[in-house]
This record gives sequence, C-alpha cells and structure tokens, in this order.
Amino acid sequence: MKKFLGAVAAAAAIAISLSACGGGGSTPTTAGEAKGEINYWLWDSNQLPAYKECAANFTKANPDIKVKITQRGWGDYWTTLTNGFVAGNAPDVFANHLSKYPEHAAKKQLLDLNEAVEKDGIKLDIYNEGLADLWIGQDGKRNGLPKDWDTVGLFYNTAMTDAAGITAEQMASLDWNPQDGGSYEKTIAHLSVDKMGVRGDEPGFDKNNVAVYGLGLENSGTGQGQTQWSFLTGTTGWTHTDKNPWGTKFNYDDSKFQETIKWWAGLANKGYMPKLETTVGASVADNFGAGKAAINTNGSWMIGQYSSYKGIKAGIAPTPVGPEGKRASMFNGLADSVWAGTKNPAASVKWVEYLASADCQDVVASKGVVFPAIKSSSEKAAAAFEAKGIDVSAFTTHVTDGTTILFPITDNSAKVDGLMGPAMDAVMSGKKDAGTLSEANEKVNALFKK
Repeated sequence: MKKFLGAVAAAAAIAISLSACGGGGSTPTTAGEAKGEINYWLWDSNQLPAYKECAANFTKANPDIKVKITQRGWGDYWTTLTNGFVAGNAPDVFANHLSKYPEHAAKKQLLDLNEAVEKDGIKLDIYNEGLADLWIGQDGKRNGLPKDWDTVGLFYNTAMTDAAGITAEQMASLDWNPQDGGSYEKTIAHLSVDKMGVRGDEPGFDKNNVAVYGLGLENSGTGQGQTQWSFLTGTTGWTHTDKNPWGTKFNYDDSKFQETIKWWAGLANKGYMPKLETTVGASVADNFGAGKAAINTNGSWMIGQYSSYKGIKAGIAPTPVGPEGKRASMFNGLADSVWAGTKNPAASVKWVEYLASADCQDVVASKGVVFPAIKSSSEKAAAAFEAKGIDVSAFTTHVTDGTTILFPITDNSAKVDGLMGPAMDAVMSGKKDAGTLSEANEKVNALFKK
C-alpha cells in the first residue's frame, strides 16, 4: 500500500502544480464570520452517536455555531443529496465517498479546501498514509478532509465452525484460486447444510433445499465488488482500471476477472451460496444473524452490527490468500466535504476541520465502530474494539502487510455502475455466462472516449 499510495501522492502533486500554472474556475471564499447553524449529513447510523457527541463538543467550544445532523440510509442518502445539489438546498457539510466525489467535483459542487488547509495550518501527515491525497482531484483541488478508512474481512458464526470441526486457525489461513476454490471453497462447502442435515461436501447434499449456506450473498457487487469479490480478483493481479486514480480504461474483459466471477457465481449453482433472486430486499447481515449463513464477507464498518446479534458469536478472519501468494482487500477512505453552495462557508469549513481533528476522531475511536483516518485515533479504535473482546486484526493486517487495493476513483462512476450492475446481475443469476462481461466492458470504456 505504501508504494501504491506514494504514487497517488506523486500524481496529486503533479495535478496541483499544473492547476497552479493553468488557472481555472473561481473558488468560493471561506472568509467571513464563523457563526450560525450548519447542516451535516451522514449515512451510517452506527456512527451517529459519536458524531452527535462531536457536534456537542464543537458547539461548546464554538457557541456561535450550531450543527444539525441528519442520517439517511445509503441509497436514500445519495439520491436526496443529488437532488439537493440541483435544488440548491444541499447540506452545508456531508460525508463523502471515493466513488462519488469525482462526479460532484466535475460539477463544481464541492468547496476547494486547499486555502483553508494552508491558512489554518492543518497537518496532513497525521492521517494514515495516502488518505489525504485521495481527495485531490485532477484539477488539484482538495475535495474533502479524511474521515475514516476500511478494509474487508470474513465474519463467521463460531458455533457453526466449531460444529463443523473448523478451527479459528484454519479460518485465518484459507487459500483460494479460481479453478477449484482452494480451502476457501472447501470450507464454504463443509459449512453448507441442507434441511436434512447433510453437508455440502457429503453425498446426498440437496442444493435445492438448503438450511444454512456456507457463504452469504449481498448482491452482485456491480462494477466495484468492494465486499463481494474485489478481495478475490485483487489476488490475481487484476485491476479495475489501467491506472488509479483517474483511470480511463476498465478491465472487465480480462480473463482473470471473468474466471473469478465464474467461480463465484458457481457457488450458488452448487447450493453453497443463495441465488441472487432470493437476496432482493434482504439484509445479508441480518440473514447471518438469523443463522442462515455461516460466513459473510463484509467491511470493517460492519463490526458493530455483526457483534450485536443475540445468540451469535461472530469470529473475524482475514480474506483468503490468492494465486499470487498474498491476501487482498479494497482500501476505502471516506472524507467530509463542504458543499460549494453553502451560505455559511466559514462555519462549514471550521466544522470539517474539527471532524478531521483528533478531538473528534478520538471520540469516534472510543465507540469502537470504525477506524478513524488519523493514525493515533486508529490505534485507539483498535484498543476500543479489543476492550469489547473483538479481534480486528483481520482488517488491520491489510494495512500493516501492504495488501490493500485502492477503491477505483474515476469519472463516470455512476454510469459505470449503471452498465455493470445489470451485466453482473445477469451472470450471477445464471442468465448469462461471465464472457458476456466483455460486452459490458466495451460500453463502459466508450464512456471515456471523447
């Protein structure tokens, strides 16, 4: 990760130098008196208590500024936010995502924070390496300040693995390949149980009458596959794009990608994973909590939810080692951004700077919900998880071992997902084979031809 994110930093530096020479659009000023009420939006309900506490502390230190917090679910969040940009009533400050901000930046909907960072002496080296640079656009503008980061792991039902004779050590040392699935598939098969109590790797297993699936299924992952398949494709040498960030050529026509998806889709055909059509409207995490799946692949932001199900003790294992001899996990870093149309830029920027400070991120860390962006706060979060009896090394190992792959940062991300969503659904539902993803890839790459 250090080598890769170092390249990101270099690219960002080049972008800044070019923008300094080339001029460009005007940047909304952050001058003025910091006072009044500002609206702040986020999507994760698990983090809401922490940010309410941050807001209370912020207002105590800045009595002239009030923060109104609104939390919406992921889908509703982005739809409402987009509509707010168009209608001119978007929130002053909002939690932002790497896959979303390029489109907002292209439409000049985000306030450039470079001036504030320099003027207020914000130290960017306090964050985990590379996180601050991810939010520098192609024009050199800074579109957000780091909030938190996440990686992917395997949540598993310890009672089920114990009953199957699978140890924690075995779960932590799984391997995978797209030919036979390695010990990862063997484990998934053994944990699959039909309604007569026959396991997936035993004679007589009825794949059409499954009581417990070895692996849960959220959805097809569209073109990103963050928690669904990217941790597998990332071990084959495959990359989403020709370069990251700001790639202009996608690689869904690569045989390494298609072989991985073919293997993954095959788990449903074998009865080891639910069929895609059965997952519509369902929560993969709640199905795990109901004892319907033994393993779920999900992100570190879900630790709290997987640890909260009554009667279920969730273990966490790292993602399996792949063909290249290493694990992989998508590495995503969130940030808080300021809407360019805010009527209160000074107060909004002050709030974003507070959100990006140790004062707030230590509060977030203390809740043991996510890993904050600041290095020292991340360590405190790990300690908070440990105090709850939760071993989070399955997530942190990717950062310490350098086995992360960056979330694809490109233009046209919504359009890419609009094309890849149906294409991936068709493969996962068995209506088309993985080779048809080459056709979708042509359409995706056509988006970048001028």
